[in-house]
Amino acid sequence: MALFGSIKSRLGSWGSHFYGGKGTHYRKMLIMILLIASIPGLITGAIIYWFVGGRIENELLQLHKNQIIKRAENIDGQFANMELSMSHGALDTKFDYSLKEVDFFRQFSISRDISKTIVLMQGAMPLAKRLDLYIDGMLPVHFNPEISVTSENTAEWNEFKQLKDNGPNVYWTNVSSLSKNPDDKDLALVHKIPGGTSEPFGLMVARLDHDNVVSLLKTVAPYDEGEAFMMQEDGSILVSTGEKSDASPLIEAVKQEVLSKHFQQTSFLFKWEKNTYSVSAGALERIGNKWIYVSIAPTSAIKRPIVFMSQAIVLVSCVGLLLAAVLAWIASRRIYSPVNQLVRLLSGGKSTQGNEFELIEKHWEHLNRESLELQSKLANQLPQVKEGFLLQLIQGYLTAYSEEDLIDRMNHYGWNTADRQYSVLYIQLIGMTQLDTVGRFSHGDEGLITFAAANMVEELAKERFEDCHVINFHDLTVGLLVSMPRGQAYKTEMYQLSDTLMQTINQILKMQVTITLGKATPCVREIPLLFEESKLALSYRNFGNENQIIDLEALSKMEEQQPFQYPFSLEREIIQSMRMGQEEETDQHIQTFMEALTAGGAKEMDVQQGIMNLLGSLEHAIMQSGMNPNQLFKSSNMFEQLSALKEPEQIRAWFMNKVIRPFITAMENRADFQLKKMIEQAMLYIQANYMSDISLDSCAEHCGTNAFVMSRTFKQVSGKNFIDYLTDLRMEKAKEMLRNSELKINEVSEKVGYQHSYFNRIFKKYEGVTPSQYREMSRKA
Repeated sequence: MALFGSIKSRLGSWGSHFYGGKGTHYRKMLIMILLIASIPGLITGAIIYWFVGGRIENELLQLHKNQIIKRAENIDGQFANMELSMSHGALDTKFDYSLKEVDFFRQFSISRDISKTIVLMQGAMPLAKRLDLYIDGMLPVHFNPEISVTSENTAEWNEFKQLKDNGPNVYWTNVSSLSKNPDDKDLALVHKIPGGTSEPFGLMVARLDHDNVVSLLKTVAPYDEGEAFMMQEDGSILVSTGEKSDASPLIEAVKQEVLSKHFQQTSFLFKWEKNTYSVSAGALERIGNKWIYVSIAPTSAIKRPIVFMSQAIVLVSCVGLLLAAVLAWIASRRIYSPVNQLVRLLSGGKSTQGNEFELIEKHWEHLNRESLELQSKLANQLPQVKEGFLLQLIQGYLTAYSEEDLIDRMNHYGWNTADRQYSVLYIQLIGMTQLDTVGRFSHGDEGLITFAAANMVEELAKERFEDCHVINFHDLTVGLLVSMPRGQAYKTEMYQLSDTLMQTINQILKMQVTITLGKATPCVREIPLLFEESKLALSYRNFGNENQIIDLEALSKMEEQQPFQYPFSLEREIIQSMRMGQEEETDQHIQTFMEALTAGGAKEMDVQQGIMNLLGSLEHAIMQSGMNPNQLFKSSNMFEQLSALKEPEQIRAWFMNKVIRPFITAMENRADFQLKKMIEQAMLYIQANYMSDISLDSCAEHCGTNAFVMSRTFKQVSGKNFIDYLTDLRMEKAKEMLRNSELKINEVSEKVGYQHSYFNRIFKKYEGVTPSQYREMSRKA
């Protein structure tokens, strides 16, 4: 205590030397700064150094283990992807028993298709060096990917025979290497074809690229001093990161240790020649095999940076301790300087004793009381009343007032109305679904987002316009009313403000903006009309997540837009997949539908009309299925809900959640669902083969039933008999080709499954005109 008192007295004398008389706050502040500046650095360095010696080392070893496991999962995924690609290729319908009777040199198109398939499969397998296809058919042939004839007495063909006759349908094995050394072997994945059969006549062989596998294996050896290798259950090494083909003594020692642990997922410290290594091992389950991967890393490489850092921190903390006292004393002087000036000002230049903040507090309380009294007199009600009046005005509730009455009320609320003109901006925020995916905002935060946007609009607008007011509509839209001298040019300022608003909202809120620039008017009664026109003009925006500016004065001068194309074919695919209960396919079709609908800069009004038409078609299909849409949708106003959606992703999700899933669920609960599903399968068959000579019998055989049941059920489910449905489909396809292609009439008839003369008669019967006349009429339109 005596020492502390001596220090306190000495600090007080130093303060008096530089400032004259000082209060108690100065001495307390100086002591506190010394403590804060000196002690924490030394304590932090000591704690970190102790921490590195114990817990951090264990944590780093555990982190190393977790990293190895994650990277091993990536290796496992690469091999699994290769196995899956091989299985998909081998199970392709083109690799069936018909290949056994194919003359590949005469039927060149089949050979070319197989070569293309092999090239595509090899491209889908990054780890594969080469993909070979052997077929024991009319002639022994070999694709790699080009076709070649192989003699049955060669070593290559004998090896193919052994691979085909031995082992399961899919397995890993060693095959002859492509190198000149006959003793070299390549690890390869073998898949017999046709896949899943007991009597294969060929096989696919995918050889692993040794360099790519080594590069992949190096990901589990993250340190330059470490090594990694992969072996089979019997201990034979498949591949290692070492440059030499033979395993190093360290790898051999670690291998024996890992094998003694019975291939379990393990991590342990291994000492070898006075060094300690962190070893992590695990098993990769492959087809018919179990491979063990092992990662070896020296622990010194793991913890060396942390040890160095902790030692550096302690050293720097010791040096900082020497500087702390000097810096604390200098800082206290600078910090106390404004306090000292304020105390002298409040005390009238007289020296004071005691706590300086008590004097400041007394004067502050006195000034605060006076400020509160003034604020209570002003009564902060004017802004709220002003905003309420403006909302009533733009919503049309003040139409009964005359121009003079409105001007009087605006003058009363503080507006300058003398010789003024008014213009508006209507701002809509787009991109709410993108914010949902990144987790920045969620559904229900529209009011919060609009509030933030309104604040930005107000701040930026007041930098350019002296008299303006922001209206927050709380639904991702914001209005701006600008008052300016009559006759003043304002378009340039409005465009500049719009550009600044878009950039600011894009950067801060991560949303896109559509801004409508209204006209100017000197009449207050026309302000509601300006807002209504600006709001309606939003329907001319390009339907997409992009920044747009719509100028009302320029709308009438816009060039004629491209004709709107409604994707009828995609609509049919949506209805068909919905009827068949294929939820995932329906979701994909709706997404494709939205992409087609919004392509080419489609306007919002056109997209809204398109999705309304789709909803109507879906309701029509639901009624054809024998369901009541009102009961299915619980009497909800579906069109009103759909019209409120502004983004493609919202629309797609709404169709799936509100229309498709309820219908599929209801259909699956009905007794005749299987019959309807069979008819949907028949429709898909007709659509895929309408250009061929198909019949009711072939369609029934394809669906696994007889012609009588097919005919009766087809009429019951679709409302049309088989022939009428087939004819309608062929006519639709023919009209589409007549409109959009330059094919000759006889070529069109062949592509829809008719002879030329009969096609002309039946087309005129259905359409009332010949195909040539229809083509002329469609092009003139």
